[in-house]
Amino acid sequence: MPLLTALAISIGVLGGVATWLFVGPFAALGLQIWAAFVAWAAFYHSGGKEAALKTNIPAHILGAVIGWAALVGTTTLAGGLGVPLAAGICVGIGAAAMVLAANVGAFGSIPSSVYGFACVAGYALLAGKLGTLTSASLIDNPLINIVVSMVIGSLLGWLSERIGGALAAKSPAAKAA
Repeated sequence: MPLLTALAISIGVLGGVATWLFVGPFAALGLQIWAAFVAWAAFYHSGGKEAALKTNIPAHILGAVIGWAALVGTTTLAGGLGVPLAAGICVGIGAAAMVLAANVGAFGSIPSSVYGFACVAGYALLAGKLGTLTSASLIDNPLINIVVSMVIGSLLGWLSERIGGALAAKSPAAKAA
């Protein structure tokens, strides 16, 4: 079968199963399926294979840590500077740090760092998690929650690529070529 058809099957099945697990049996963990899908997409956008895992996972984690630090900084400085100025300063420093970190090979995927930053910030702000930034809980701490969700998403991308490749290789057309 054509590779895109094989990938459609593997991504569709794994995406459905992952969604069911995240919002069903594993819902109590509070993991974010949307953050997993962001990381999954980044895996393919970065060219796939193990190389994408080696650059995306560290970059997602870096971005998430920097995003978390920007949130901590903003909540700390907001009382004296006001939220807009504190957020502007913290996000500006964080953005510069992510770009500078790209000088280290493992953190070279700047977009993947931005995805990690954005997922942590989005989850913290939209889920009302600013008061739990330093919690040790998977459910409450946006950093822990998003990092785990994104690592799972990256691994799902890798798995879907492997399954898709295997399905395409087993087709009669692939064997004849």
